[in-house]
Amino acid sequence: MGNSKQIKALIAVGISILMSTLDGSIVNIALPTMARELHASTSQITWVVTVYLIVISAVILIFGRLSDLIGKTRIFKIGLIIFTIGSFLAGLNFGMGLAFLLVARVIQALGASMMMATSFGIVATIFPPETRARALSINSMFVSVGSIAGPALGGLILQVASWNYIFWLNVPVGIIAYLLGSRVLPTEKGQGNVRDVDLFGGAQMAAVITVLFLSLNFGSTLGWTSPWILGGAIIGILLLISFIRTENHKEKPMLDLNIFKTKLFSMSIITALLNFTAGMFVSILMPFYLQDFRVISPGLAGIIMMAYPAAMLITSPIAGVLSDKYDKELITFVGISGIIVAMICYLFIGDGTSILFVIIALAVHGGAAGVFQSPNNALVMSTVERKYLGIAGSVNSLGRNIAFALGTSLATISLFLAMSTIAGQHITTYVANRPQLFLDGLHIAFFVSLVLVIVTWILGLVRLIGNKK
Repeated sequence: MGNSKQIKALIAVGISILMSTLDGSIVNIALPTMARELHASTSQITWVVTVYLIVISAVILIFGRLSDLIGKTRIFKIGLIIFTIGSFLAGLNFGMGLAFLLVARVIQALGASMMMATSFGIVATIFPPETRARALSINSMFVSVGSIAGPALGGLILQVASWNYIFWLNVPVGIIAYLLGSRVLPTEKGQGNVRDVDLFGGAQMAAVITVLFLSLNFGSTLGWTSPWILGGAIIGILLLISFIRTENHKEKPMLDLNIFKTKLFSMSIITALLNFTAGMFVSILMPFYLQDFRVISPGLAGIIMMAYPAAMLITSPIAGVLSDKYDKELITFVGISGIIVAMICYLFIGDGTSILFVIIALAVHGGAAGVFQSPNNALVMSTVERKYLGIAGSVNSLGRNIAFALGTSLATISLFLAMSTIAGQHITTYVANRPQLFLDGLHIAFFVSLVLVIVTWILGLVRLIGNKK
């Protein structure tokens, strides 16, 4: 696939991006423990996750643009240092409780956003077009495994150590990744300097992301018809319109909107966003099914959930190899078709369903997602000029983070709205004495995720036919 230096560089990038994506979900399983030890309520402790995702998404485009201007490797290495420092601080407790942890998570998120914004661009720069899909498939594998395997790995750590080690685990790994990266990552000249960064446009986009994320986060508690939520959505949309107008009139915009005029780029971003959103339905709701409905221990539930990333580990590099030889559009279409099969399987799970069936469904889903993501990421990165690789990679990563937030909200909204409608009363949690109510709501929620994947299947088919023409 490449020479020794290229492979080592890919490993350094992959390990770093694995840590940054892993920290978006690994703390989920530790939240109850952290809440008790930090004397925080459930609503307060969830900010440990929320603030991380918001900060990453708010600034990732700024760092993507900055990496094109002054060098992707430089931004990546600085981000790795900041992330490692933030991880060390997050594991400490100076008696300041939740406030100190949230500050540390903001530092972590700044570093993570710098790595996420540059990882795809660095890989696309290192590897030539004939092997780029394979390399990007391995990078995608690290991203996906980090996103999905968090709860399972977090559960294993909590079995043998305190929650602090969930963060401290990143410190030695971060140091090793930095030392390796310093030796093998390419040195490159940027296309400008820091003064060329469109800070006003970046601030507008950060405001858009923050307002919309907060509206999604508080919608389930304040109510989706709350004036605060509706007002936040309206303000977010107005800020987005203002951002687009600003970027269209800038000589050197932060985000050159012309990249979206390429139909292949836009369709690839949209299909990835929808598939990640649908995938979050499974990541969020399946643990409820296994632990609450089937009364399976958290440790065993985590092992069952590992079928998804394990299958992805196998299929992602294979799809990358095939993508370098055959039509990427065809391979992504096959992957989406496999995801539809898995989504249909989820509709049939019930109280007597074999756990083996659940594992197979998760494995099919993970394997199909690996087949889809590798060539789709290669399509995204192959449709832009070399000077825009940084911003294209950051747009790709931003879409993924938006999908995480959107999928989490849509999954819980679909589940509890369905349960409330069936029960004729407002429900916001699992009802222990009415398990069938949960199962009915779960099926409706999975049907919503199936619809999302069907939309991506149609887009994939259109893209495939267009390529043939």
